[in-house]
Amino acid sequence: MIRVSALPKTWIFDLDGCLVVHCGHLGDGDRLLPGVREWMAQIPASDRIVLFSAREECYRESSLAFLRREGIRIDHAVFGLPVGERILFNDRKPKGLDTALAINLPRDAGPSAVAVECDPAL
Repeated sequence: MIRVSALPKTWIFDLDGCLVVHCGHLGDGDRLLPGVREWMAQIPASDRIVLFSAREECYRESSLAFLRREGIRIDHAVFGLPVGERILFNDRKPKGLDTALAINLPRDAGPSAVAVECDPAL
């Protein structure tokens, strides 16, 4: 269970292996992983969703079009990233709220096993 504050959030997702089958675009085509649509639908409209991908820029439009057809909202997308680690730095709020969280999912598992709980006390 991940506890988060009631503040508006930025959700950052890798595409391959987290939302769609890893490298499906190079074979039979993209397929959403189980539970992705339902999990993503729980993200409030006031939050922002950022997509990261190592896919080459030439796959941007087809990838984003696929996600739109599947009902997945993406507010910003960055393609052409290196395939190594994604390292996030953010500041801690003065009252102690950690403003950076990271979840490493098993490849092609999708986020559906990750439970998020809003804790207004944070």
